Formats: sequence, C-alpha cells, structure tokens
Amino acid sequence: MNNIYEYAMIAVIVYLFGSIPWGFILGKMKGIDIREHGSKNVGATNVNRVLGKKWALVCFLLDFLKGFIPVTIVTHLITVEILSKDAIYAVIIAAFAAFAGHVWTIYLGFKGGKGIATIAGIIVALAPLSFVISMVIWTIVFYSTRYVSLASIIASSVLPLSAYLLSKYEIYPLEDTVLGLLLLLAHLAVFKHKDNIKRLLKGTENRFEKKEK
Repeated sequence: MNNIYEYAMIAVIVYLFGSIPWGFILGKMKGIDIREHGSKNVGATNVNRVLGKKWALVCFLLDFLKGFIPVTIVTHLITVEILSKDAIYAVIIAAFAAFAGHVWTIYLGFKGGKGIATIAGIIVALAPLSFVISMVIWTIVFYSTRYVSLASIIASSVLPLSAYLLSKYEIYPLEDTVLGLLLLLAHLAVFKHKDNIKRLLKGTENRFEKKEK
C-alpha cells in the first residue's frame, strides 16, 4: 500500500475517532450542555466541576482511549508488517490526528477540549514508563498545591526529559523520532494551558479545595 494513501486514511479515521466529544455526550446524558457550565470546556476537568468525580473519571478514560487506541493499533500494524516497516510517521500522524480531533472536534464546530487526556493516552502507548514518572510528579504537585493546571504543566514538562534519560541509559529505549514526538506533545500540552498560566500568575486560577470531614 502506498505510504501517502496509508497516511491519509489513518489521518481521517483517527481524526473522526478523536473528535467524539465524550464530555458533551456525558453532559447530554445528564440533561445538560456541558459547554454552558463551569469553564464551558468539554474536558474531564470541567465534567468534574459540573457532573462530579465519577462522570469525570469516565470522561477522562474515554478521552484517554482516543489517543491510546489508534496509536497502539498503528504501532501493531507496523510490527506485523500490515503497514510499511518505514511507516513510523504513521504513528506521528495517528497521534496528531487524535489530538486534533479532540481539540478541534468536527462534531462541535471545531471546538473541543484541551487534549490532555488524549495526549496521556498517546504517551502511554509510546512511553508507558515515562508516563508513570509524570503521573507521580502530577500527584505530588496537585496534592501540594491543589491546582490541576499547575500539576499538568509541570508533569508535561518533565515527561520528555524522563523519556530522554530512560532512552539514553537504555532503561526504556525509544527512537529519536518518538522522542521528538513526545517533546512536541509536551509543548502542546503546556501551550493548551496558556490561559491557566495567566491565571496562575494573577492568582485567579481555580483551585480544588479539600472537603471538610
């Protein structure tokens, strides 16, 4: 199969899959339009604010799978030689198509979420050990500050560095192309938090307060 045709098919299929607006769908199941409440975002964080933790976890998992499933499938197809052996770029295309679908979903006028859960799914498919390290960092920062955004920004920044060090010392080797992809995804994750960064600097960012017992 011609590489260009492979790439085009992967891009379209994964984009449409990544465009499924689970936060919006879950809100409709509860009789509300999630875009009219909280931060008006269709991601898991706003679902948590509006619908509660259980629905937020469901939303996060579904958005996570939007990145994990296509990247895992494409990687497997290369391994079993259904796709060309040199089709490492197919993995990159699948990753960005999933991210683009979530952030610019065709089903909601090209307005979606921030893509953090989807990026997490992509990273787990490519570099699971680096993801675990980032999640440890995320947990420490979140429970120290109660800021989801700050925890996400710092964890995203740590991820490509951990992937590089793990690969350099042959603990979990990765191709340079994949390391570059992880670096770019980390930058995208931070960029999608640009408004949060402004609010953090101003001291107006939303904060998860501990509930009184």
